[in-house]
Amino acid sequence: MQEKPLPGGSLVKNGKTLLSGIDPVRRAGKVCDAVSVKEKTLYFCPSPIYGWGLSRLLERLEKEAPSSAVLCVEADSELFELSQKNIDISILNNKRVHITKICDIEKIYSLICDLWGSMSFRRIEVVRFTGGYQLFPQIYDSLCEMLRRQFADDWSNALTLTKLGRLFIRNCIRNLSLVSIFPSISELSFGEDPVLVLGAGPSLDETLDALQITMKNTQRMFKIICVDTCLGALKDRGISPDLVVILESQHWNLRDFIGSADAKISAAIDISSLPASAKILNGESFLFFTPWTHLKIFERLKDARILPAAISPLGSVGLTAVHITRRLTRGKIFCAGLDFSFTADKYHARGTPGHRGKLNKKTRLLQFFNNAAFDETAIAAVSKSGENVYTNPVMKNYRALFEQEFGGDERVYDIEGTGLPLGVKTLSIDEVMEELKKENNHREHGGHGGENEETVRVRTVKPEVCGKKEKINSFYENEKKMLAELRGILTGEAEANQERLNALITECDYLWAHFPDCAGRNNDSQKKYLNEKSFLKRVRAEIDPMLKLISHII
Repeated sequence: MQEKPLPGGSLVKNGKTLLSGIDPVRRAGKVCDAVSVKEKTLYFCPSPIYGWGLSRLLERLEKEAPSSAVLCVEADSELFELSQKNIDISILNNKRVHITKICDIEKIYSLICDLWGSMSFRRIEVVRFTGGYQLFPQIYDSLCEMLRRQFADDWSNALTLTKLGRLFIRNCIRNLSLVSIFPSISELSFGEDPVLVLGAGPSLDETLDALQITMKNTQRMFKIICVDTCLGALKDRGISPDLVVILESQHWNLRDFIGSADAKISAAIDISSLPASAKILNGESFLFFTPWTHLKIFERLKDARILPAAISPLGSVGLTAVHITRRLTRGKIFCAGLDFSFTADKYHARGTPGHRGKLNKKTRLLQFFNNAAFDETAIAAVSKSGENVYTNPVMKNYRALFEQEFGGDERVYDIEGTGLPLGVKTLSIDEVMEELKKENNHREHGGHGGENEETVRVRTVKPEVCGKKEKINSFYENEKKMLAELRGILTGEAEANQERLNALITECDYLWAHFPDCAGRNNDSQKKYLNEKSFLKRVRAEIDPMLKLISHII
């Protein structure tokens, strides 16, 4: 494929030389030859201009990495028009390359999924054929970094779905019966009350110690929302939270409630969390729903108006607690213990199950230290207070997600300590305690317009009035019918109608969404499996346990 000659002289814009006048075609070819070609890689090409080097790169991909592709992004509208007019039509029509002027990360990621499918790439590599990158370096670098993070998150989420997807859907189906008993989290409100949101990181100890001193012999008027792992730490200090957030789906989470059985503490419970968790605390319970992947069953539940309020799936119970808090209050939000880091001697705060377990194992020969600090994945970092701490890739991703989700909210503050900087304003412990004392005094003297406290705090519709129990039972029966019909077709007991079989498998996607070859991929990528014998056998094996589960619930 012949490259276009340079249309005379170098190309300069805004004082930047974008193309050299000395054989730029040959230079682009050298750049292409230096590229390390790998499978499942998206090659990010900023400002391609005339497209020199693209044809050679595409030839290499065709021979060496047919699963890879090239995304060209042009942030300058004039240069984009120049590219559209001058790049060879055979390149523009090639399915392995796409040229766009979109610079919004969400739109670009959606475009990538539409063009090549979700989870098509494991990595992203930058290829600069021209000097056009110099015009908007921050835009190109930001897009590349966010795409790299998105690809990593997609594969991480797929692994989680493969491991826990079956447990998530089983918990969800079991917990549907709670919808007729407990109201949605949308029925709860804290009005304009300030809220202290507590994670279980090591820095929580300083905040709780200061809180004990500040609130001694004083009625607390602000609210406390904590993650379930914090319960033991709060109980040791005689502090009762207003709401505990429960997200975990596995049984080991039950140790977080040791000593808190039958405690009158309100809870926000994810519908996919461990069912036993909803039965421990004796306070008011509120439900929420985090859609961990796209499933048809969620659409049916939504249409039947059974699902509680949806919360964005953030992966971390600490992030979820902050997200819920923003919904519950119009007041200030102070975060503590959301460290996303750890020290050489502590992973969680004192009184948490993990910390207690370490203390129980300590002897004269076995000293107290945090194994995670010596793990190969541990990364040295500097906390917001300037101290040396450790983190790991997973925690760093959660920290970045915190900043992405909450960094623009001026109501959210972080408390200084050994945690990583979260991208929000950081206050000292003394400043936060002073702020909370001021809010206490303000409310004690009839602040916030004299609103009725009980009305503001809880607006609960009586469950028996909602009529959801009949809807839930009807939903269970319909699911049983679909599963039984699908089993009949797969076993040969019912007429084998291919169209109906495909429809049932699509509707009952919760049976196979956790399969390693399906997890995290879009519907178009999954359709190729519908007629494979091995896939149908695996689906068949999932039906009986699900039918048994639903029959037991009813």
